[in-house]
Amino acid sequence: MAPPLILLQDIHLRYGAMPLLDGAELSVSAGERLALVGRNGSGKSTLLKIAAGLVEPDAGSRFFQPGATVRYLPQEPDFTGFPTTLAYVEAGLAPGDDAYRAAYLLQALGLTGEENPAILSGGEARRAALARVIAPEPDVLLLDEPTNHLDLPAIEWLEAELKGLKSAIVLISHDRRFLENLSRATVWLDRGATRRLDQGFGAFEAWRDGVLEQEELERHKLDRKIVAELDWLRYGVTARRKRNVRRLGLLHSMRKDRREERRATGNVKLAVTEAEASGKLVIEAKGISKSYGGVPVVKDFSTRILRGDRIGIVGPNGAGKTTLLKMLTGALEPDTGTVRLGTNLDIASLDQKRAALDPTTTLRDALTGGGSDQVMVGGVPKHVMGYLKDFLFTPEQANAPLSVLSGGERGRLMLARALAMPANLLVLDEPTNDLDLETLDLLQEMVADFPGTVILVSHDRDFLDRTVSSVIAAEGDGSFREYAGGYADMVAQRGHGVQAKAAATKGAPEREKARVGARDDAPKEARRRLSFHEQHALKSLPAAMDKLKAEMGKLSALLEDPSLYARDPGKFEKTSAALAKAQGELDAAEEEWLRLEILKEELEG
Repeated sequence: MAPPLILLQDIHLRYGAMPLLDGAELSVSAGERLALVGRNGSGKSTLLKIAAGLVEPDAGSRFFQPGATVRYLPQEPDFTGFPTTLAYVEAGLAPGDDAYRAAYLLQALGLTGEENPAILSGGEARRAALARVIAPEPDVLLLDEPTNHLDLPAIEWLEAELKGLKSAIVLISHDRRFLENLSRATVWLDRGATRRLDQGFGAFEAWRDGVLEQEELERHKLDRKIVAELDWLRYGVTARRKRNVRRLGLLHSMRKDRREERRATGNVKLAVTEAEASGKLVIEAKGISKSYGGVPVVKDFSTRILRGDRIGIVGPNGAGKTTLLKMLTGALEPDTGTVRLGTNLDIASLDQKRAALDPTTTLRDALTGGGSDQVMVGGVPKHVMGYLKDFLFTPEQANAPLSVLSGGERGRLMLARALAMPANLLVLDEPTNDLDLETLDLLQEMVADFPGTVILVSHDRDFLDRTVSSVIAAEGDGSFREYAGGYADMVAQRGHGVQAKAAATKGAPEREKARVGARDDAPKEARRRLSFHEQHALKSLPAAMDKLKAEMGKLSALLEDPSLYARDPGKFEKTSAALAKAQGELDAAEEEWLRLEILKEELEG
């Protein structure tokens, strides 16, 4: 195995009473693709910062391969002192790096390079930060939630770009599809320690469940042993006091271990408070349209939503998804057309911007409204501490201001507020933002089991595939079309996924006004051309294939020696394995070269 570029061993870090990291380890070798997973608050971002050299652990060793280049993507990039996004990205380049890469990546991500970093939206800031860390093509990329604030076109572009890099990548993300498509190994950070699975994220969840089941079995065995020892302690110790002092000490040790054991964090208990059933017709829209500054955001859209339907709305940022959602639910009047809401509707909604949260309010008051220990859950009072526990909040957090909550904790709080209300229509605008994977699983189950109607806006492909029965997709220029099935079904019907919102060359003032009503954070669609990596690969692959063929010739010549196996079985096995590996690499190189040649011809044609 190649020597690691980064090696963290026996890392310890304590914040407050409980250790955050307790013997955590991380090894990153050249070309590895690691998914770093764990619950919100488990210390993933902190471990990544330690790997980047930004945080000093209390104990443990950290090794960096001399000369290796490392780039770290923070969740909150700092643009202080940079006049433009291009200057910010170019500052991340090392001497000798290709300066063209900075401009190319910004353009590919929908930025011009002339934007003022001080007034960037969340999506624009994330794109600029991504361009800065990717541009140098470092040996190691440490990415903390790279898909946050990105829409579907940007996520799929980023996925393709990262696949083409030679860099080793350590990736933290709540986007399950993104992790499955990019990772080749998984590191699980749980209760301060790490476990490694040498398979991608697609195999992780079944493996994790097996580990937790085994832990539960061992815990049950320990409980039974403690009960047996307690029985002995009550009835047998007096007659054998001296010779059983050691056994008594072992019992005390077991009980101490049991008390101090760090158990796996519980799961969020998600359940929607169901209201009385709505009428069969929930929403009927006929020819609705909405424009801002003369620019159509939604144009001539019609649909019928019936009780029990699960509708997903997808499209790039700025395509009008939230505007359409508000019109369908009666929160916004259309310019033309009509919306008819069904009878007996009780709507529970979740705002993607978490706008309803006052940062000075305490967690307890945010749920109870203040001055009470009870929260009304479906019209029934429940003690606030019990309800907080259902959503993985501790009693110590009850009186803390909301400003100290992490993004994931704020997301769980908004879910707690929304799900406490009786509802037969759930309206969820980006519900997956900042939720950890376990909470996402439970949210998916809750949406799937909800007996009422669900309308949601999401950029999470896996979440859409698991929850919705039809997808309303933005087709461009304010047009929307409904497709049966989930996101993958929509792609199969359309022949492509969600595409970037096209940039118009005319009507710029009107489009700037339209941004007030529908923020355009999406990459602008440009004429497709071979990327920097694709051009480089097309030039370098023939030489690489020739080198592999020459290597295979030498290995084959060794294996042709009939006495090799009898003389040196170890060398025979090693040579056979090397030949098989070289053959696999040659096949992959030939397929990639052929794909790029075909793509080049199509683009030039």
